[in-house]
Amino acid sequence: MAFETLFTATATAKGGRHGHSQTSDGSVSVDLGMPKNGVLEQGKTTPEHLFAAGYAACFGSALEAVAKRKGVDASQGEVTVAASLGKVEDGFALAVKITGRIPGQDQAAMQALLEEAHRMCPYSKATRGNIEATVTAA
Repeated sequence: MAFETLFTATATAKGGRHGHSQTSDGSVSVDLGMPKNGVLEQGKTTPEHLFAAGYAACFGSALEAVAKRKGVDASQGEVTVAASLGKVEDGFALAVKITGRIPGQDQAAMQALLEEAHRMCPYSKATRGNIEATVTAA
């Protein structure tokens, strides 16, 4: 399969989870932290927050494309991605829960649209088989 680059985003992190991450164009510049007892220091974010935000936006675009092909208006649709960091036998891993809704769509129709978007989304393709992912209609 040929790969035609459409856009490249570049980011550099210093200090790992307790440092700073910034894109080369300055559009993202965040201080990173690690939650202690489930609480994150104010003004900081985590790699999981950044991953969830990017995944939700990408999945939302895939959902809009799938819906459009089916004649469904998805302009008021929402996608929420909950990205979790967890312990596994050999270290740590990610898991995601993707929830989507389009007003006016019944549960079965919505689930079908989400499953198709999951097959199309570049984040889903990149992580398929590598992380636990559940996709649910809200």
